[in-house]
Amino acid sequence: SRRDGNFEVYVMNADGSNQTRLTNNPEQDSDAKWSPDGTKIVFMSSRDGSFGEIYSMNVDGTGLTNLTNNKGSFDMDPSWQPASSPSAGSSPTPTPTPT
Repeated sequence: SRRDGNFEVYVMNADGSNQTRLTNNPEQDSDAKWSPDGTKIVFMSSRDGSFGEIYSMNVDGTGLTNLTNNKGSFDMDPSWQPASSPSAGSSPTPTPTPT
């Protein structure tokens, strides 16, 4: 959600009640996905000076772990494989072309 000015990860009940912010970083945290067993969330983040990294955390926001750590790539669109291991697409960081 962008409700606080930048993208953060929230959880809530199906009816929208009990909204809880799980991330709190001045950079973008987005594209969150639940693990098949419901114990983890994987998401994309531009924290730590990266253009895009994939992180996982417990559903209560604890246990934050950087899964990709590819400073020269843009890791995006995280998802879960059937065996509950996360995966993501990756591409080189775009290089601006002078005009």
